Amino acid sequence: MNFKTTTSIFTYCMLILGTVILLKGCGNGTKKNNIAKEIAKSSSETNANDIIPFFKHWNLILGDGSNVGQATDYTNKDFFYTTKDEESNWVVFKTPNAGNTHGTSNNTRTELAQLKKWSPMTEAKMSATLKVMNVATTGDARVASTYSVVVGQIHSADGHENEPLKIFYKKFPGHTKGSVFWNYEINTAGDDNSKRWDYSHSIWGYDFSVVGTGENTYPLEPKDGIALGEEFGYEVEIKAGMMYLTFTSEGHETKTFTKNLISSEYAERANMPVQVENLFVPVGQDGVERKNAYADEGLFFKLGCYNQTNGKDPKVNKVWCSGAETHGGDVQKQYADGNYAEVWFKSANITVSDNAISNAGYFQANDGLSKKTVYPSEVLPFMEKFKILMGDGTKADNLVGLEHKDFFYTVIDGTRRWVVYKTPNSGVTSKNSSNTRTELHEKRDWTPEEGGNLTGTCKVMQVSVSGDARVAASYATVVGQIHSGEGHENEPLKIFYKKFPGHTKGSVFWNYEINTAGDDNSGRWDYSTAVWGYDMSIIGTSKDDYPIEPEDGIELGEEFSYEINVYKGIMYLTFKSDNHETRTFTKNLISSEYTKKSDLPAQVRQLFVPIGQDGTERPTAYSGELNYFKQGAYNQTNGKSPETNMVWCAGAATYGDDIAKQYENGCFTEVWFRQASVGPGIPPK
Repeated sequence: MNFKTTTSIFTYCMLILGTVILLKGCGNGTKKNNIAKEIAKSSSETNANDIIPFFKHWNLILGDGSNVGQATDYTNKDFFYTTKDEESNWVVFKTPNAGNTHGTSNNTRTELAQLKKWSPMTEAKMSATLKVMNVATTGDARVASTYSVVVGQIHSADGHENEPLKIFYKKFPGHTKGSVFWNYEINTAGDDNSKRWDYSHSIWGYDFSVVGTGENTYPLEPKDGIALGEEFGYEVEIKAGMMYLTFTSEGHETKTFTKNLISSEYAERANMPVQVENLFVPVGQDGVERKNAYADEGLFFKLGCYNQTNGKDPKVNKVWCSGAETHGGDVQKQYADGNYAEVWFKSANITVSDNAISNAGYFQANDGLSKKTVYPSEVLPFMEKFKILMGDGTKADNLVGLEHKDFFYTVIDGTRRWVVYKTPNSGVTSKNSSNTRTELHEKRDWTPEEGGNLTGTCKVMQVSVSGDARVAASYATVVGQIHSGEGHENEPLKIFYKKFPGHTKGSVFWNYEINTAGDDNSGRWDYSTAVWGYDMSIIGTSKDDYPIEPEDGIELGEEFSYEINVYKGIMYLTFKSDNHETRTFTKNLISSEYTKKSDLPAQVRQLFVPIGQDGTERPTAYSGELNYFKQGAYNQTNGKSPETNMVWCAGAATYGDDIAKQYENGCFTEVWFRQASVGPGIPPK
């Protein structure tokens, strides 16, 4: 035993002896308690602030969404604790693929957020040494954010609250080495932040845009990547509006980068990088940045483990929605099979400017936000002009501040908030229909001569997976209508989306239903016009035999928009979707072209005449009749026997009208809207 060891043992024994004497001799209870606490602390596990003594500058957000405040002397066995390896003590940040999160994000985090914010014109610095120990083991390789975690950020506390810096680590399953890259997110010009995008820079390995060719098909392993458990460091420094980045790792080239935070290089659409054109434009994120970028906004640092892999369906957003395993949000099950992110930090530092100010406003706005209800009327503020019928027969006349978790609610897809309309194949519906709906019904009535205008930007997320391919209405939903409120109460317009099982792309088409001449309405029929893909008349040759997939169709989760403009008796229709031809149509609603049997179109003779629907229309069509708009999800797939009607009776699974079982088995329709408006008809351009 050497002298140093002997001295240490002697000193420790004297400390214990002195402590015992003090405890015996002190009559002051407070002193006794304080000494007892010191003994307890000396024998307890190391706290995070014993390793990195800077926690007074941060609030800690956990993987369950909670803000625990400053993390001095704080431990949480599920998310935030300390550990050691052969060489060092480490602070562990750990978070699952799914749980509750912070703010409006889809992603969980165990992450520090700086208590003060600062101008990009000031001086600020953050540095860290870390190693990533785990990223999610499941997900979709075609989704850029899958298998990745953010280990450091600069976040804006103002405006759109975008992120001028995110430092990523990403590793595909089966690879030894992963990639480290950093992303700059534009500070979108204007009020619509849904068009924001990231531009990614590789450090070691790939950048964000390198993805797989299939769900489980990965790119080649990067030669210069970083392995799980391999240390690397970063330094982020802000001076006079410039961001300076330095990345170091033993055995790897040191990399440096510079980015201007107060003058944008992306203020024109023509300046968009090719990487962004390939990755973000296909999901509708094609905005431009305001010219002064993040100038005049308060920024703050974040550090820790921000898991970018989530359980959201990739058809919602093919950049940010990973479709990973979440075990229904069960944290321990996710931890047990590798569906989490874990990052260890051994050192970190922050320099806070004297000009920094409180960031309390950010936390007040974002704490518990994921648990707060955002009502459909907050997303589409025209709800006071509508009433609703839902898939279980529930009706409501006042939609302001209304939601229903099974039928009518809001979601966020990583870029925008949407209103969800969802309804099963079988439930309770209106008196004159066999089909369920969660659908808005306009309160105002108007004649075609008076006119009206309805717009909607939507994406269909689900149509029934069961039905009969010979039945024209199978696998379809109506997302917008004009409905007559008088006479036969027919429908001069229905906008459909339809996708056969096994197909990637579906069809959008619109139908005009004749306003039957005479009192007998049983002979009414629809004439269908294709927008993208097929019209309604394209059907299968047997129950489970489908036509060829349409080449120019619309996928589930692919956004499209429509405008219905009725002006002085004429209906003008406009349909738009990125990467698809804009289509326009015109239809006279006050003068019929179907007044004689000889006027019946060939499509109608093929589809409707065989089932006895061969009527003619009154010469003035819908002239003088009161009409109203409808919008939402009007499920056209039902459980009625096809032998009853080979156009409208789909014979789909309904599980004895059990709505939960229908939802579990894909026997429902779901439509999301992010924008919609209603008002009077306007003169066509």
